[in-house]
Amino acid sequence: MPQRSTNWSFTRNGFTNRKLQRHLPTLPDCLLPADNEYSNKTKSSWLRQKMETEKEEARNLQVEFEWVLREEVHAILKQLRKILVECAHLFPVPLYANEGKKTEKYIMNVAPEKLRAIVTLTGDSITHADISFKLARPPHQQQKTCINQDSPWKLQQVQDAANHLQQAINHIDDVDATYHFKTSDEVMNVVGNILEALQRARTSLVIPKKKPIADLIKSRNMKSLAPNLSEDLAVSFYLQSHKLIMAVYQLITVQGTMRFDSCQAETTVQWLNDVLPMLCAGLKLCQQLKDKISVFSVYKDFTVESRSPSALSY
Repeated sequence: MPQRSTNWSFTRNGFTNRKLQRHLPTLPDCLLPADNEYSNKTKSSWLRQKMETEKEEARNLQVEFEWVLREEVHAILKQLRKILVECAHLFPVPLYANEGKKTEKYIMNVAPEKLRAIVTLTGDSITHADISFKLARPPHQQQKTCINQDSPWKLQQVQDAANHLQQAINHIDDVDATYHFKTSDEVMNVVGNILEALQRARTSLVIPKKKPIADLIKSRNMKSLAPNLSEDLAVSFYLQSHKLIMAVYQLITVQGTMRFDSCQAETTVQWLNDVLPMLCAGLKLCQQLKDKISVFSVYKDFTVESRSPSALSY
């Protein structure tokens, strides 16, 4: 097969004889396209577009922030106050113009003759109770005592919860309905105070404070019992969640070690069944507002005045 001559080269217009080709002069540098000129322009355009997008997002977020401060915060506080005032009216003690001093009677018992009490609960006190129980240790004697109206048994948990609820409502009332919040920190401070007060109110009812047996025996409430019990016996009434619980403790010594036997009875208290869900609803609403404001707290420069006056006409 004949070999092709190296004097020929292929171009778009066909074969060309290299000997007949003229060599063109080199183009000046100013006419040569830069390798990264297009890339730089594209990158610059992309950066400008990104900056404009971020500015637009910031403007939209600022608009939403101002709307939340101007409208939503006050609306939620108003809704929250309504829930808490309704909750306050359910308390059995005078609180936020409620009547208070509601009287309810409960029967509490465990097994035949082991523990039995007929309790009258008025407000935050047990105003009457007939109590009988059988000792866990020999000689298994039946013990009887009572609480009279002249010397009621104070349930401090009720008053503590009522006080904390009142504080939460006061924190809301301290905010004038026409006040214009300017920063997220202002809102977070108010919401934080309300949230803490509500948490304390709920905790007072749900988690009773534990006391050593020795403190129970010497407590002021034990003096409400008539006749008084022996020094190795203690009675306790407390609230835990939606229940009123009565516990009887007997101190014993086993091989030189002091310990105690206990027995308890419980009953459901209706007003606690109503109050606790409302406290939880208030806590949830308060936490939702706090979470929403926390989003804006990331932007420390966000204030109501951080945009131009013309941008405020929306």
